[in-house]
Amino acid sequence: MSTEWLRPPSRADLLEQGKNARQHTPRSDLAKLARTARNPLAILAEQDAIRLSDLVALRAERMSASPFAFYRGTAALMAADFADAPHSGIMVASCGDAHVSNFGFYASAQRNLMFDLNDFDEAAWAPWEWDVKRLVGSIVVAGQATNREDAVVERAVRAGVRAYARSIRNNTTLSPTERYFTHFNVEATKTMLDRAALRAIRKAVKQATRRTGERAVQRITETDAAGKRRFVHQPPTTTELDPDIRLLVDAVVDEYRRSASSDIALLFEHFAVADVARRVVGVGSVGTRCDLVLLQDGEDNTLLMQAKQASESVLAQYGRITQPETLTVMIAESGEGARVVAMQRILQALSDPFLGHAQSSNADLYIRQFHDMKGGIEVEALDDGPFVTYAQACAGTLARAHSQSVSASVVAGYIGNGRAVADALLEWSLSYAAVSLADYRAFVAARSFTSP
Repeated sequence: MSTEWLRPPSRADLLEQGKNARQHTPRSDLAKLARTARNPLAILAEQDAIRLSDLVALRAERMSASPFAFYRGTAALMAADFADAPHSGIMVASCGDAHVSNFGFYASAQRNLMFDLNDFDEAAWAPWEWDVKRLVGSIVVAGQATNREDAVVERAVRAGVRAYARSIRNNTTLSPTERYFTHFNVEATKTMLDRAALRAIRKAVKQATRRTGERAVQRITETDAAGKRRFVHQPPTTTELDPDIRLLVDAVVDEYRRSASSDIALLFEHFAVADVARRVVGVGSVGTRCDLVLLQDGEDNTLLMQAKQASESVLAQYGRITQPETLTVMIAESGEGARVVAMQRILQALSDPFLGHAQSSNADLYIRQFHDMKGGIEVEALDDGPFVTYAQACAGTLARAHSQSVSASVVAGYIGNGRAVADALLEWSLSYAAVSLADYRAFVAARSFTSP
């Protein structure tokens, strides 16, 4: 360590850097779409080519359900579009898929119900506005899909961008440790909501608290004559695991235990693997490997874990963003699952203590609890008032995640009071929603043409 101490840049220095960044990329440029030729169906087909072939049709079916379902499954397509459009160049730890349905509830280690980002498959470093654009684009697509008035959709986008701008600026007035400890407890935030929003929250919370691992075990497993729990196969959602993969389960669990914290590794000594099964989850994730691992102790207590495949982040692959050396080295040594776990711990205020990662012969994996009070709000079912409130809640939560990055004050300086950025991102989101709708129609038409 050098004997000469170099003071890190102050908040004022970083704010000034952000203001200066406007000279390179004016905030109005954030409204611009990429003008390069694009082939959206080719990108989706490229993703299908590396997925489980028997699930590709199911993925297409789920993505065809609505324009919003399609949008949820096209993080790669959006990243490719971002790569060829102007951006601020201000990098932060990013979610990579921050649409409105990827925010939700989960239980903390203290068994309190939290609200936060809850999907990190694509997490990596990227320009701050890519996450915000992914969010406001989803607000427009979801709003239009439910035939909301244009004024409501525009109000939700502006409210969301202003909430992000306000939150990122306020967060950067806190010390780094104060930002780190900031989190959104569902009970504590209820006082900030109107009655209509509270009704939506209470309904979602009631559903989330029912989604426990224990309840899932009761619903999707049965006990055989020897007292061993086994999964009940319900194709295509829950099916038998390939024999070759089953042979690797014990080795994967052992590697996971080495990546988990010491207390979790010790906890696992109480259990033995009882059964495994393949599980289909989500929309965009369909076709990637996802396995459920059921563990059971000598008193018939159970623990249900999910091992999910981690592939290269779309921010790096299609967004073409060069990642920090520390993250690149981590991926090279421990796989993409290590990236997902690391980025989740950075971006999420209180993460699942069971988070860990492993590598098998054919996949990088990240591992977590299954159904630990995880749930979300069905944004398409919200009334207009709660719809706007929810947009603000998601944007404020995203700002908290981005504020963990050293460049957060640079972002705040670039954004300023938020008006210019709100104008630009509203224009962008309305334009991109039209592009996404055209892509959706082309996707549905191509699928209809190729279906038997």
